[in-house]
Amino acid sequence: MNAQPPLQIRHATHPDQVPGFDTAALRSHYLVDDLFTPGTVTAVLTHHDRIVLAGARPANGPLTLGTWPELRSDYFLERREAGIVNVGGPGTVTADGTKYELPTGACLYAGRGVREVVFEGSDAAFYIFSAAAHTEFPTRLVNPGEGNRLELGDQQTANRRTIDQYIHADGVRSCQIVLGVTTLHAGSTWNTMPAHTHDRRTECYLYFGLPETERIVHLLGEPDETRHLLVADRQAIISPSWSIHSGAGTSSYSFVWAMAGENQAFGDMDGVDVRDLR
Repeated sequence: MNAQPPLQIRHATHPDQVPGFDTAALRSHYLVDDLFTPGTVTAVLTHHDRIVLAGARPANGPLTLGTWPELRSDYFLERREAGIVNVGGPGTVTADGTKYELPTGACLYAGRGVREVVFEGSDAAFYIFSAAAHTEFPTRLVNPGEGNRLELGDQQTANRRTIDQYIHADGVRSCQIVLGVTTLHAGSTWNTMPAHTHDRRTECYLYFGLPETERIVHLLGEPDETRHLLVADRQAIISPSWSIHSGAGTSSYSFVWAMAGENQAFGDMDGVDVRDLR
């Protein structure tokens, strides 16, 4: 078993705390900027819906997904499920002896009870979104374009985008994870505007496909008390249920959106009029 860095813990926060946070505090609570260290599996647990975000970079050989003492489990997926998206070059994920090929943007769902998960691919970068699970669903691979595809937005409003829904009630089944990938078309920069919240779920974004010199201005907080973070390629945002999650980039980009919580209805969101944002 390869060595893993300690599990980082992010405690849950109340919206009343946000007005008092400076930039460093906002980043320490809501930005995950170090998931993809070559040769290891790095993970962060947020107490918002007990979500674990992890990154695996098997640059120097195979990496096995272990567990952490804080989870009190014999193996990582003993009481959890995971959606795994490859945001790097081609790679493979082996789940309990079955090997799956994951090109860039592909998604593998691994259900509760999968004992061994092994990552391979010198240029691959695997993003892992995990939530607690109460029952088992089968491991499923979804390649780019094979999920439920939606075309939304307009070039005139700089938000033309393609949404691929992978793990959802009418696609790959899970206990509580809902996951997909959104890709902004060339010339479009805005995601999720008009913004929304969903008080029944925590959502996390993992931005990727962004040039190294560019950044995303990500908006967070309650609609009438917003803040922003500057986000680079392959960095993640933790968005509590009370927070909007929206952003604009200095370039087009993609992002993995993933949720866990009370239900799995993609359309269960509380919209916010642009004019009401502060």
